[in-house]
Amino acid sequence: MGAHRKGAPRTAPADGGSPAPGRDRYFDTLRALALVRVVAYHAFGWPWAGLLFPSMGVMFGLAGTLMARSLRRPAATVVRSRLRRLLPPFWCWGLFVVGAMLARGWMPGWQIVYWVVPLGDPPGSAWGEQAWEILWYLRTYLWFVLLSPLLLRLFRRAPVPVLLLSLAPIVVLQFLRQPPDDRFGTGLLDLATYLFCWVLGFAHRDGVLGRLRPVPVVVLSLAALVCGAWYAFAHRAEYGTYDLDDIPLAQAFWSAGFVTLLMYAKTRLGSGLSGPVRLRRLDRLVSVFNARAVTIYLWHELALVLAVPLIDRLWDVPAFEAYLPLDSQWFLLGVGWVLIALFVLLFGWVEDVAARKRPRLLP
Repeated sequence: MGAHRKGAPRTAPADGGSPAPGRDRYFDTLRALALVRVVAYHAFGWPWAGLLFPSMGVMFGLAGTLMARSLRRPAATVVRSRLRRLLPPFWCWGLFVVGAMLARGWMPGWQIVYWVVPLGDPPGSAWGEQAWEILWYLRTYLWFVLLSPLLLRLFRRAPVPVLLLSLAPIVVLQFLRQPPDDRFGTGLLDLATYLFCWVLGFAHRDGVLGRLRPVPVVVLSLAALVCGAWYAFAHRAEYGTYDLDDIPLAQAFWSAGFVTLLMYAKTRLGSGLSGPVRLRRLDRLVSVFNARAVTIYLWHELALVLAVPLIDRLWDVPAFEAYLPLDSQWFLLGVGWVLIALFVLLFGWVEDVAARKRPRLLP
């Protein structure tokens, strides 16, 4: 989950002062919105949230753009840099989660190695599942980072065909060969689901997307959206929901169409899309979200979990019971964000250390 940057465009200040070279505020804003949507989805469980804004597809697309930009340097150096930025915040968070599960009697096997480097889904107890189930994103991101030197080489040989064919794996896994029901199969399915978005990031960074004509891009994007939505609703009875998170094929096509339109709009309209962050306080918030994205993502579920017993204690205070909407999910979300902010202050500096920067409470 590296910071999403793009070379050359007009940039906004990263810290409310002078402009930070290489920052793209449109992409920064998309990333912040994606994180907000993830937290809201986990608080409310809205099945339509992925249709409104496919956060995971957006985040993989932005990360693919950054990865293509970074691979101007030697591949080994880039991969080491990504691992260094990702793993220390993960280890810091894992100390608390694993420690809590061990304290409640959980005993892992050899799979505990995945808590060191999450190349597979780290094991965990049922009691802590709400905290560790989000780690699929880190695992998928890590594999995309490791595969990117090869993927980028293949993409540059035949950009448009490779981009279009990046949807083929999810079709194969859906209709021709089901993945095994294990860590490998789960990881393969997630890679196939978001492969197009990652490669689309390459296409944006290399200027391939910008050279395409508007009509084919818009028509194919809308077709992908229609295909994804149709599959989700047509198979609602089979999956028990139309939530894209539970329907990989629908997620893949909906995210492909949605993220393509977002990136193509950026290519065509450029800095004209950065207007919302011209408000100084909003721009500052976007900067914090991007500099602390790993911390926010990792700790948000714990924040929502801890918000429940905290609100339960508030019921014991008559004034709070009388005047606060303690039974509202919106109030739970608000308390959750307060706790997320607290976790950012307590542990966000680990991201600075991982990036070899001077640690700060807030960037």
